Amino acid sequence: MPVISMFYGIIVRMFFMDNKEHKLPHIHIEYAEYTAVISIEDGGMLAGDFPSSKLKLVAAWIEIHRDELMADWKLAIAGQPIFKIDALK
Repeated sequence: MPVISMFYGIIVRMFFMDNKEHKLPHIHIEYAEYTAVISIEDGGMLAGDFPSSKLKLVAAWIEIHRDELMADWKLAIAGQPIFKIDALK
């Protein structure tokens, strides 16, 4: 499960071939002991628990990079290598 970005202690991952459980384009995020699955389309939490202040940062990052995330999602579900995405600055 490749790391596609990391910022403010938040690790963002995208799994290959990961469209069976959640079926929606999504990312996996980690921060300290927290993990969550976040929809790329609307930034909503699909599973997990995450501090609200850090979740706001992730939502802003998704908004900025949605097109790149969707391109990576298409590559990932096809089993192809994905690209890193710039961190939130």
